[in-house]
Amino acid sequence: MGGSGWTCGGFSSGRLGRLTAHSSQLTCPSPSLPRLHGRSCACVAAREESSHAQTFRRHPPRGRPEPPCSARCAHRCGSSAAPCRGGAGSCGRLSTHSLIHAALPGPAEPTAFPGVGAACGAGGERRGASRVDYIWSKAGESGGPRGRFLLRAAGRRGAEAVGGEQSAAAVVCPPASASAAPQRELGTRMPYEIKKVFASLPQVERGVSKIIGGDPKGNNFLYTNGKCVVIRNIDNPAIADIYTEHAHQVVVAKYAPSGFYIASGDVSGKLRIWDTTQKEHLLKYEYQPFAGKIKDLAWTEDSKRIAVVGEGREKFGAVFLWDSGSSVGEITGHNKVINSVDIKQTRPYRLATGSDDNCAAFFEGPPFKFKFTLSDHTRFVNCVRFSPDGNRFATASADGQIFIYDGKTGEKVCALGGGKAHDGGIYAISWSPDSSQLLSASGDKTAKIWDVGANSVVSTFNMGSNVLDQQLGCLWQKDHLLSLSLSGYINYLDKNNPDKPLRVIKGHSKSIQCLTVHKNGGKSYIYSGSNDGHINYWDSDTGENDGFSGKGHTNQVSRMAVDEMDQLVTCSMDDTVRYTNLSKRDYSGQDAVKMDVQPKCLAVGPGGYTVVLCIGQIVLMKDKKKCFAIDDLGYEPEAVAVHPGGTSVAVGGTDGNVRLYSIQGNSLKSDDKTLEAKGPVTDLAYSHDGAFLAVCDANKVVTVFSVPDGYAEHNVFYGHHAKVVCIAWSPDNEHFASGGMDMMVYVWTVSDPETRVKIPDAHRLHHVSGLAWLDEHTLVTTSHDASVKEWSISYN
Repeated sequence: MGGSGWTCGGFSSGRLGRLTAHSSQLTCPSPSLPRLHGRSCACVAAREESSHAQTFRRHPPRGRPEPPCSARCAHRCGSSAAPCRGGAGSCGRLSTHSLIHAALPGPAEPTAFPGVGAACGAGGERRGASRVDYIWSKAGESGGPRGRFLLRAAGRRGAEAVGGEQSAAAVVCPPASASAAPQRELGTRMPYEIKKVFASLPQVERGVSKIIGGDPKGNNFLYTNGKCVVIRNIDNPAIADIYTEHAHQVVVAKYAPSGFYIASGDVSGKLRIWDTTQKEHLLKYEYQPFAGKIKDLAWTEDSKRIAVVGEGREKFGAVFLWDSGSSVGEITGHNKVINSVDIKQTRPYRLATGSDDNCAAFFEGPPFKFKFTLSDHTRFVNCVRFSPDGNRFATASADGQIFIYDGKTGEKVCALGGGKAHDGGIYAISWSPDSSQLLSASGDKTAKIWDVGANSVVSTFNMGSNVLDQQLGCLWQKDHLLSLSLSGYINYLDKNNPDKPLRVIKGHSKSIQCLTVHKNGGKSYIYSGSNDGHINYWDSDTGENDGFSGKGHTNQVSRMAVDEMDQLVTCSMDDTVRYTNLSKRDYSGQDAVKMDVQPKCLAVGPGGYTVVLCIGQIVLMKDKKKCFAIDDLGYEPEAVAVHPGGTSVAVGGTDGNVRLYSIQGNSLKSDDKTLEAKGPVTDLAYSHDGAFLAVCDANKVVTVFSVPDGYAEHNVFYGHHAKVVCIAWSPDNEHFASGGMDMMVYVWTVSDPETRVKIPDAHRLHHVSGLAWLDEHTLVTTSHDASVKEWSISYN
């Protein structure tokens, strides 16, 4: 095998024990992989998915002596590596030590590699101490198979580098002198940490019930939004966690009675059962009970059986063992979509379902078998729930009625309220922990507490008069009574004051398109705008949030910024630019400026100037009034930034160029200067001191220009795997962050493109749509998952 690169024998350490690969030498998988202490990476062989790849063997072939350790795996880095201690035994097999001593200078640094060093210098291999491997292709084959490479070091997060596909025949490590500096993301400790998560609201739909799940321990509640499952602390909802492993929209999620697992079902019919005790939420099992949307699920009290119902094609429900998927009965008796299911939490087990065929069904088991149909309702049955003690179960329907049945026999007991329980359809019910009362939520914009024994209303909560005040879900957990409005707001009901909730949890239920930050009254606030026109503000310390009062934007908020008058300037697809006073936080009709063409981006500058990019047009505004416009541009403007000095304006276009303009009084003049980006411009921003202009593009590149040097190209930054869509400068003017459609956020150092902080999967399965800095070490990100996250960034 030719070339100047180093070679080493393939091996793998970890739970597989000592493994050896022979018959050929392997090249280091990629020149772009990070180095350890300035040296070349250690090459470790693992299984290759390609049929052309060389496979592992536990022992060398008979009659073929294996070269000594130093000859086999030492990198020619200008100094010879000593044979590893205890590395090769009598059988010639290779141990973890070979990896350590091949990559590190010598025995003085045996613990420098996270998770692996502990196995070194101990005179023998410590199995299970690490897992470090590559997926590799056989080297030396012309046009060889394209393999993926991966370096992982378990035991400490952050020691991970993932590369793309490489041609195996062309991948050789460069000389040590040419190696790049170690990247920040591979440091000995994580350079970033999630600080706070401001979660999205539930995703709701008019006329469709929404399930809010409860923690059996009473600490948390959970719901779904898009592909996410949101878990929030019921006492302090600002404390939240988000599960993002579903590939399709999630409909329902519920805790197992043990509290150790959560089952969640999506529109494709996938049911995922995952761990709640660890941050990673490891997947335990995944099933596909039927092909179609899962609308509800229920566990038995021993957390061993699960019933799932929904919009299947051949069947509308299934009940099976949670650990094997083996069927423990059949869900039959309905001829339309099943909306709800519940299982009696005491033995003998009983199961009840509610369907669009206006009926409920009763089952005995296990194995669960259909017993009879309950045909008391005249409209869709939206919700079925057993009481905690198992003595009763209730059904709620779009006909406004709630029926109570015996939990063991299924016999009808009564109709709550004697007739109609609500004036509108009832979407959800929830029992009190002592099984004596029932909470109901209705489309008549009320929630009610019922005394089931006395068959009477205890309290009626009037939630408002707007259509968005319809109640689509509810939960009774310990002393907390929650109801869910069509607006997505979560209401904490007050038994003692039915006319006013104890608190209302607000936020976004639709994807967030933009955000900015601002200090007001000594506090830092985050402002975010979503594609339904809603603008929310968050206290960055406590997570307390609210929206502006009055009528605001009626369509997607595309961009926002805060001007020197402490006004939030926003542009929207409703063809308006709005100025909102951040002290009053209410919309005013006089502060909305109608544009001739739809605006899509804006930037503010000193002196009351605002530059707005519309489709095919640039508009200059001063003191909330349009004063100048440039039409017939000859290109499509996409992003704009105003220099902190207030005179220069940079406009990025879809043609891959950045054009410079000057503000002269009430007009905007072209400077006839064009900067070339590496692709169609998606965003750009000046540093706070005005020294640099950063431009990101659709070709995954960020280019920084030096303003004092006549906008000469200062540095180019590569790393994103997909289009870069947003950019923001740190207050220290030495770092800036970029976010892309690859779900990654990078924090770059202006002077050194190789020194960077990489936040992978910042918003998993959703691309990053907005960035802002609260201070030099706190970055705020947002995404189409409708959540806002705060990250702590360190550069040491």
